[in-house]
Amino acid sequence: MSERPAGPRLLGMPSAADAIELKHLRAFVAVADELNFSRAANRLFVSQPALSRQIKALEQLIGCQLLRRSTHRVELTLAGEALLGATLPLLSDMDDAIALTRSVGGEVNTRVTQLWNSVAEDGGSGLTAMREAFEALNAQLPVPDGTVVRPVQADGVSSLVVSPGPGHRPTVLHLHGGGYIAGSAFGYRPLAGALAAATGTAVLVPDYRLAPEHPFPAALEDALRAYRWLLGQGTDPERLTVSGDSAGGGLAVSLLVKLKQEGLPQPGKVVLLCPAVDVVDPPDGGTPVARWFSLYVRDHPPTDPLLNVFEADLSGLPPLLVQSGTEDATLPETRRFVDHARAQGLDVRFDLYPVSTHVFHLFWSFLPEAADALEQVAGFLGEDEGGSAAEAG
Repeated sequence: MSERPAGPRLLGMPSAADAIELKHLRAFVAVADELNFSRAANRLFVSQPALSRQIKALEQLIGCQLLRRSTHRVELTLAGEALLGATLPLLSDMDDAIALTRSVGGEVNTRVTQLWNSVAEDGGSGLTAMREAFEALNAQLPVPDGTVVRPVQADGVSSLVVSPGPGHRPTVLHLHGGGYIAGSAFGYRPLAGALAAATGTAVLVPDYRLAPEHPFPAALEDALRAYRWLLGQGTDPERLTVSGDSAGGGLAVSLLVKLKQEGLPQPGKVVLLCPAVDVVDPPDGGTPVARWFSLYVRDHPPTDPLLNVFEADLSGLPPLLVQSGTEDATLPETRRFVDHARAQGLDVRFDLYPVSTHVFHLFWSFLPEAADALEQVAGFLGEDEGGSAAEAG
């Protein structure tokens, strides 16, 4: 007769699924609070399909139904009520922990602010000083290990192909920021390298012509030539992506409108990182950025849809991922653009991150939100290839 072991017996309890993320829980709480998918989606700045996918993913991971949905109402199941009661204090504690961490880790934001301030200060000292400051900022940022950079002539436009390793054909066209008057393919190796590493594909960065030496439409013409070059490489247009940051985001939208006018194939996806899309009437008209844009626009009619995206017919353009920071100076015009695009029937995913710096993606090497945003870009680009990727909330 065997003896029972002394002491209490421990029962193995199932742990939470490793794949459950905070964004799943935040999505669930928003729907549970609103009992309406439309209002919850607006609250989280995501599309209703994206929100539905997050909820379904959470239910699959937990293994039970959390919400009953019908054409008329949304209500919590008993399981949903139980999860909501346990999740609210969890998210509250997490928010407190993040706030505490940020308060003692403010040196990260200070470092980013100092980097950008060096550009803004020199921006008032003349064009040459501003360009040098912008290159100096990028020079302080690392290029990911293993990145391969090679020069190409993209239909006559000097460009760089930035790859995560040898043997990659470029499928991403990235248009760099810099207010249309600064920036270069060489300077953007750190961000292009991070994009390449995150997405596993090569990125083409054209050295498009800059104002005031080359005002509108020079940059757009060069972007179009670079895109035509990508098409000429034999890659299926559906596998191509056009991306852009800051002013490069606005240029990317102009390129899409130009492709539509020319009857050329659209790319499969578009990624806009803190886009500056209002070059005709930018906010804070007295800022250096407004003056930079005026050098690009010159006397061109402000109603030209290739220049003013708010005058453009955007219908039929490909799905967009738009990312911005909650305190980014371009956020008001970004929101306006997202609303404008959605009103014309576009599939727009809009992700906000709790950061104050412009184009925070540049600082991927030490800013956690930047690394997370680049991972979301990779997921967005891979949705049609490896099944549906998780949506950011």
